[in-house]
Amino acid sequence: MAFKYSLGADELKGKTGTSLYKAIFAEFFGIFILNFFGCAACTHAKGDEVLIALAFGLSVFMAAMTIGHVSGCHINPAVTFGLLAAGKISLIRAIFYVLAQCVGSVAGTASLAVLTNGTEIAIGIGHTQLNPTVSVYQGLGFEFFLGFILILCVVGVCDENKPDSRFIAPLAIGLTVTLGHLGVVTYTGSSMNPARSFGTAFITGDWENHWVYWLGPIAGGIAASLLYSIFFSAPDIEVHRSDKYRQVTQNDDKEAAQIAKYPDLKYIDEE
Repeated sequence: MAFKYSLGADELKGKTGTSLYKAIFAEFFGIFILNFFGCAACTHAKGDEVLIALAFGLSVFMAAMTIGHVSGCHINPAVTFGLLAAGKISLIRAIFYVLAQCVGSVAGTASLAVLTNGTEIAIGIGHTQLNPTVSVYQGLGFEFFLGFILILCVVGVCDENKPDSRFIAPLAIGLTVTLGHLGVVTYTGSSMNPARSFGTAFITGDWENHWVYWLGPIAGGIAASLLYSIFFSAPDIEVHRSDKYRQVTQNDDKEAAQIAKYPDLKYIDEE
């Protein structure tokens, strides 16, 4: 499998540039929604892991349905770096996406912090932290596999040679996020998204073990993207040459039969 990499300088100008800037804003908006509503669930979940899992999964589903056609709805540096490693996006687009994701995450978390300030309901702001019984390297391993399953799902449902799977892509990705939270939220907070954790770390000022939430998901995402591209990608969709010739022959036969049945049709066409 050949990988094509692009710097993407041409995306900064002209019609392509306009699309890039719309995509950057879409990434900002998408992760704003993710951090606002996902973390909002954390403020009153009181240990209800299912509630947290559904909130984050449904937020991703909603964002994908809304902005997927604009930016691809990465809203996650692990997704962006995974697709960059597979040559699916340009380097410049990847850089701008990650910046937009981090800023949008901070904005979403800050908005939530302002609205919940002083309320008796809110407990925390959904900041991801390692469970005291989990070591740094165990946490890194959990986050690696969280990023791995998420990006494996993303590249699988977005495979250009599997057009039918794109109809369920937003739901599949949202459910994968839900799965990750159901399985691992007790151990690491189930980030699987460096920008999501960046937003809460920035607002709370708690940067302890923050690197785990970047290295783990991104490494897992790159591994999943390359694994799928090399071993699991669907074969190219192409019509066999004999099928093309057969189609042409069939069309010619139909036209000949029609002319024989309606001889005046040929005369009208020639005029």
